[in-house]
Amino acid sequence: MSTAKLDFVRAYEKEVQNKWESDKQFEIDALDAPDAEHPKYLATFPYPYMNGRLHVGHVFTITKAEFMCQFQRLMGKRVLFPFAFHCTGMPIKACADKLKKEIEQFGCPPVFPVIEEKPIQEVTTAVKEDPLSFKSKKTKAVAKSGGAVYQWKIMQSLGISDEEIPMFADSAYWLNYFPPHCESDLKLLGVGVDWRRSFITTDVNGYYDSFVRWQFESLKALGKVKYGKRYSIWSTIDDQQCADHERAQGEGVGPQNYTLIKLEVVEPIPECLKEIHSQGKKIYLVPGTLRPETMYGQTNCWILPTGKYGAFEMANGDIFVCTERSARNMSYQQMTTGKGEYKCLAKFEGSDILGAALKAPLAINPIVYVLPMLTIDENKGTGVVTSVPSDSPDDYASLQDLKAKAPLRAKFSIKDEWVLPFEVVPIIDIPGYSNESAVRAYKDLGIKSQNDRALLDQAKDLCYQKGFNDGVMSVGPYAGRKVSEVKKIIKDEMVASGQAVDYSEPTSKVVSRSGDECVVALSDQWYINYGDDDIEWKNQTIKQLESMEFYSAETKKKFEIALGWMNQWACSRSFGLGTHLPWDEKFLIESLSDSTIYMAFYTVAHLLQGDVNGSKPGSAGITPKQMTSACWDYVLMGKPYPEGCEVSEEKLKELKKEFTYWYPVDIRVSGADLIQNHLTFFLYTHAAIFEKKFQPKSIRANGFVNLNGEKMSKSTGNFLTLVDSVAKFSADGTRVALADAGDSIEDANFVDQTAVTSLLKLHTQIQWVQETLDSIDKFRSGPLDRIQDTIFESEINNIIVESEKAYQKTNFRDALHLVFFDLQNARDHYKVTTLDQMHKDLVLRFIEVQALLIYPIAPHFAQKLFNMLGKGNILSAGWPKAGAIDYEALKKNNYVQQTIYNFRMKLQVYQKAKLKGKPAGTKAIPDQSTIIVSKSYPKWQQDVLEYLATIYNEDSKSFTKDNNAIAEELLSREEMKPHKKNLMGFVASAIQNVKESGKDALQTSLSFDETSTLTDNIDYICKTLELTSFDVKDFNEIPQASQSKIQPIPGKPQFQFV
Repeated sequence: MSTAKLDFVRAYEKEVQNKWESDKQFEIDALDAPDAEHPKYLATFPYPYMNGRLHVGHVFTITKAEFMCQFQRLMGKRVLFPFAFHCTGMPIKACADKLKKEIEQFGCPPVFPVIEEKPIQEVTTAVKEDPLSFKSKKTKAVAKSGGAVYQWKIMQSLGISDEEIPMFADSAYWLNYFPPHCESDLKLLGVGVDWRRSFITTDVNGYYDSFVRWQFESLKALGKVKYGKRYSIWSTIDDQQCADHERAQGEGVGPQNYTLIKLEVVEPIPECLKEIHSQGKKIYLVPGTLRPETMYGQTNCWILPTGKYGAFEMANGDIFVCTERSARNMSYQQMTTGKGEYKCLAKFEGSDILGAALKAPLAINPIVYVLPMLTIDENKGTGVVTSVPSDSPDDYASLQDLKAKAPLRAKFSIKDEWVLPFEVVPIIDIPGYSNESAVRAYKDLGIKSQNDRALLDQAKDLCYQKGFNDGVMSVGPYAGRKVSEVKKIIKDEMVASGQAVDYSEPTSKVVSRSGDECVVALSDQWYINYGDDDIEWKNQTIKQLESMEFYSAETKKKFEIALGWMNQWACSRSFGLGTHLPWDEKFLIESLSDSTIYMAFYTVAHLLQGDVNGSKPGSAGITPKQMTSACWDYVLMGKPYPEGCEVSEEKLKELKKEFTYWYPVDIRVSGADLIQNHLTFFLYTHAAIFEKKFQPKSIRANGFVNLNGEKMSKSTGNFLTLVDSVAKFSADGTRVALADAGDSIEDANFVDQTAVTSLLKLHTQIQWVQETLDSIDKFRSGPLDRIQDTIFESEINNIIVESEKAYQKTNFRDALHLVFFDLQNARDHYKVTTLDQMHKDLVLRFIEVQALLIYPIAPHFAQKLFNMLGKGNILSAGWPKAGAIDYEALKKNNYVQQTIYNFRMKLQVYQKAKLKGKPAGTKAIPDQSTIIVSKSYPKWQQDVLEYLATIYNEDSKSFTKDNNAIAEELLSREEMKPHKKNLMGFVASAIQNVKESGKDALQTSLSFDETSTLTDNIDYICKTLELTSFDVKDFNEIPQASQSKIQPIPGKPQFQFV
């Protein structure tokens, strides 16, 4: 297939990029003082991790910042868009070490054993999770390896040759290999970055290292960094915390804290436990619960009959019955005799302990029994579940199944006395709802059994949230007090009395880059004191949300949720790449904690460092060692010039000028998955360190991007790197497809065909512009005195106004459709309606305006058009000014277009009926076509519209009454009763019209005359519909016998064909 069009587009894109490079188009420095006419604008994007080439998933988010930056440049702002390369953490070090081991084990190049791939089966299970906690969707870490088991094969999948792969066994090689590729790839796309300010992270770059050390010294001095025992996700191979960016699977997963309730096994002892019991040891089944306050209502304990369980000895001699997986977690939480060590005294299946008698702490029932539950997930909690059917829909459903189904009891040899006597015990009253919330929800939702998974999940969320927020204890010493007040008190008392223990595990499976399944460990570590323990800091951060722009209510809500649950965060580890804690050098700062305010480093990086690695000083002539914390205090916090400073105050003033000019961040663009960690840390740390005027102004978050409707995956081949996309679709073709992929916080979709179509449209438009300019003197000139001129000019001006709104709101897909599709449709319409007699001035204005409006999304195409117009640098022109908009002319034009569309649909129906049974090729052109209009609505419809206008609120853009109230009011009117059948259908239609067009949709007449509008456009309408003529008649002037059954209304004529 010919690539001529692609080659043509790529050729001018490279010319434009070379010009940008030579002109240093996007390099920009601070002014001595702010320029009110040209304010600064700082945009940032989370620096990508340097363990691979950029793909369209990366650039989907990057382009959100890029589009906004290019738009703001057109608006006259002085825009800084810097970019850096993230190398901190475990991934690079772990991958380098893994590669080194593979070479040692399998040779170079390695010969790997054949591994049979097994399909992964998904199982739906009942899991007691906390519905009040933050939940994230599947993260971008999924399928990063593309299914490759070996690091060597992963490197091959990145396009690296077998000859070069061995170099990557040295982690330093990664730091020098991927950053230059990242920069060159983004340059291919035409991203407007000031590359002088780029840097790599880790202590390899001494300047960045000194900045991060200052950051943590500042946080520690403020009391935000502390030391103590904390739960954290832990790699057992690396023997340290495993942070998000150090995981092959489970990014975003955190510890889930449970309370293990100690249900003591009493006589008669199950056979499999008798030997242990005979030694005088106490044996406990230890279900994990998130709701210790409900333990008063225990009726039984659930076990998975086919589950694999063990009796594990704890450090105090207690025996815990649970899964081995949970015992492994316990061994890292100081519950067993040694770290990672757990002694199993017996192994058995769940069926072996069915019917065991238990003494349950707090329970009103003195003895409860072990019963079967078939939906227990052995990979969640301890594999043991306590049953509180009053407040847990799952427990109630399972207990009802056992009570109602004798065959089910018989299948597992369950005696009636273990089940039938046990009734629901009310323990929590939810005012206005029930004191047995699970029973109420079970009945309200029509749940039939424990297999109604979706309904049970819905019921669980309802019960848990109502129980926590509104519930009042009705039993125990805290009867009469709210659950939210006493939940922690009850839990702490149970732990203190030895009736329960604390336990934590990952909320879902986490695999480290080193290949081990992670646990949750309780260890001494440095942590940042986010959350309720520093309530003043938390409230200060929450208050920031009030003054920030988030571009969507959903994004702001996610921040509110994240700030609500965010708690202390371990910030130290002992292995990997990064900056060492200044006061405890044996620890490194983990990769999310050192990347919260690095945006401030961008402002001075180009003065400090002479290259991306910081291996030589920049223009300021300052060495890394000279940039002490006192220097950073002066530059970033406005503190006095430090005594004995090795750097002159003049040099530090230059750095300070850059920071105070560019800060704060005007927009931070990121994936929504980072709200739960990085972006919330970003807000917290800014609140702690910087004064109010330097707090971030806005955050724009987006979802992931699919590729052609499917998740990107190397293993399936559904994967596209940035460099490949540009090679296939061009830079602007890729950018247009990225803009069209979507803007919301939900997942978007990059479509290959959109990119191909965009490439062809760009090429076609360039050709059209060239042909137009070559023959421009043949176009009509003189006064703009035709209605079509007015309409086209108004269309252009209206699109200028509307696209500016779309760009400002970061609705780039809407902007694209306005400037690339709607504007060209307006031109095509103008061409047709003027019968190819377009006006020269309007055609030239169209070309210039389209170039300017599309520049943020397709800058190469836009600059090419400006070059063809002989106008030089497009950024010098600025955003176009919108002239007068004749809204009346636009209304008429829209009316004509809609009428033509409806006319065509009705004509096709007429022709189909006429041609039925006729030979192929026969035409059915009506002898006479009539468009029937009406200047007014029928009286009852007019009354409805007038009534709706009285209850419409302009401020809220909504009606003050709901449909039921509207129906009640209208149907009480005598004159409406004959129209009862059609009334609410008309109301619904009117309300929908208001949603689409605003209050004008309630007007009872049009602002223009339909008859004259149609007759003025008769030539255009006839040509479009291939008719010789048509008549226009008023409905009220047609004899009643000839009137159609459906009466026309203003703006919606009817049609007759004879």
